[in-house]
Amino acid sequence: MSSKKSVQDARMSEQLKALHGALISIVSAMNRPQRDEKLIEAAGIRLDRALFPLLIGIERLGPIGVMDLADRAGRDYTTVSRQVAKLESLGLVKRQENAVDRRVREAVISPKGKAMTVRIDAARERIGRVIFSTWAKEDIEDLVRLMQMFAVALEEEPPVGS
Repeated sequence: MSSKKSVQDARMSEQLKALHGALISIVSAMNRPQRDEKLIEAAGIRLDRALFPLLIGIERLGPIGVMDLADRAGRDYTTVSRQVAKLESLGLVKRQENAVDRRVREAVISPKGKAMTVRIDAARERIGRVIFSTWAKEDIEDLVRLMQMFAVALEEEPPVGS
């Protein structure tokens, strides 16, 4: 192996470790209960913090089955099922049959739930504007473009060790 290839491999390894560290920091910050509570407060809504990420997930990904939602949220199926039932009792989501497999029930956002997520999005935008206030427009555009590319690549689930 040439020394140039070895240097490139070492650089890639350093970059991947740095990326992984940054992602851990981002996920850790976003998963803090206090952050959700502040966002709920900033949106001026009343919602149990435990239900918050599920409501957002259903709005962004729905219609979605409870198994898929639980997997994406990293939570137990039975817990998510109870929480989706709570969201349904609050009138924030509805359940419907899957168009392909009628045995599967999916959660979809209701008009009341959509109105709530619109308020959450507005609060998130106000917070984001503060965070990005010192960033160049091009840097924000690059970040969004690259994060979207990365998200698509992760969804494809490359084999481990490739």
